[in-house]
Amino acid sequence: MTDQPIGGGMSGDVTSDDKLWALLAYVLSPIVPVILLIWEEKKNRPFIRSHNVQALVLGLAAAVISSVVGGVTLGIGCCIGILPWIYQIYCGVQAYGGKSVTIPVITDFVKNQGWA
Repeated sequence: MTDQPIGGGMSGDVTSDDKLWALLAYVLSPIVPVILLIWEEKKNRPFIRSHNVQALVLGLAAAVISSVVGGVTLGIGCCIGILPWIYQIYCGVQAYGGKSVTIPVITDFVKNQGWA
């Protein structure tokens, strides 16, 4: 991958590497977002930062909801756990396209906390 600016996106200097990491943050959440929060080189990139925190919150919320639904329905509801992951893939593809992703409730929460 090259780190040459592609243009478009949120800050005008979004690289293909930034888009790839945003995609991975959504698809492999919450593991990749935690790694990106620690990685000095990546954590201060505006495009990555805005998608990374949203992906982390979305991934944690999906894990908690899937666990609760699975526990309440004695494991039968775990099949529903794939639905949030499909939505995370959709968000990742949008981020890879250089677009800003607005997730209901989560985007407002993240911005109000000053995390993105």
